[in-house]
Amino acid sequence: MVYTSAPFDRVFIEIGPLTIYWYGVIIATGAAIGLWLAMKEAERLGWNKDLLIDFLIYAVPIAIIFARIYYVTFEWERYSDGPLWKVIAIWEGGIAIHGAVIGGVVTAIVFSRVRKIPFWQLADIVAPSLILGQAIGRWGNFMNQEAHGGPIPEGSVLYDILPDFILQQMTIDGVTYQPTFLYESLWNILIFVLLIYMRRQWNPIRGEIFLTYAIMYSIGRFFIEGMRTDSLYVVGDLRTAQIVSILTIIIGLILIFYRRKTTTVRYKDVPKKKKKMKKRKK
Repeated sequence: MVYTSAPFDRVFIEIGPLTIYWYGVIIATGAAIGLWLAMKEAERLGWNKDLLIDFLIYAVPIAIIFARIYYVTFEWERYSDGPLWKVIAIWEGGIAIHGAVIGGVVTAIVFSRVRKIPFWQLADIVAPSLILGQAIGRWGNFMNQEAHGGPIPEGSVLYDILPDFILQQMTIDGVTYQPTFLYESLWNILIFVLLIYMRRQWNPIRGEIFLTYAIMYSIGRFFIEGMRTDSLYVVGDLRTAQIVSILTIIIGLILIFYRRKTTTVRYKDVPKKKKKMKKRKK
């Protein structure tokens, strides 16, 4: 089957001069769901939910700013000759998750010190929400027809496996591209399930949930990044995301090993809600 056009427009709604893009709507949806999930976990651990909201009030805008700075820095040639306002036009796409994570971690470190709360526990609360938000947010790339790989070869089994709406949206100028956004979204969902399982069934030390998130995401991102055609590059053919992923995996493993040797603080003593026993009728 030959696909010729995309079934979805990147514009969500236009109200006079105001244009709202699907990209922004999907990112905001992922952030809202992540916030709800983090608040539920904070409540389970006995935290004040207002404390978490205070953190996110700072973390979300700072993470977005860092994500944009990271992207523009490695794509400066694209913005240097155009109008200056394009540098902040994130509604048109162009943010880097590694930049967002860096901004979020910096905010968490400062916030935890100011409020005198455990940084690693805060990181563990937020980690599953972060990876779920990333899984949802990748569909913003889908609407923008970006974050894709090279052309899908004729006769590929992908034409039989992938839904038509994905193949159509990933068709640009008559060429159908690998939906690498989808691969990463599915990988992120698997990580989310793993983190929730760790949190509920295992007995991890503080910080291990967040570090597992960082390591697992980086493993998937390293391989998926190698398939993409819109990668950011450091120098020559060195892909920025792959270098950052390798460094993150190494640092994450070192920190897990170090913390297992130096801390005994685990989540096993977190109180669980008691089930109400129904009285038997005599």
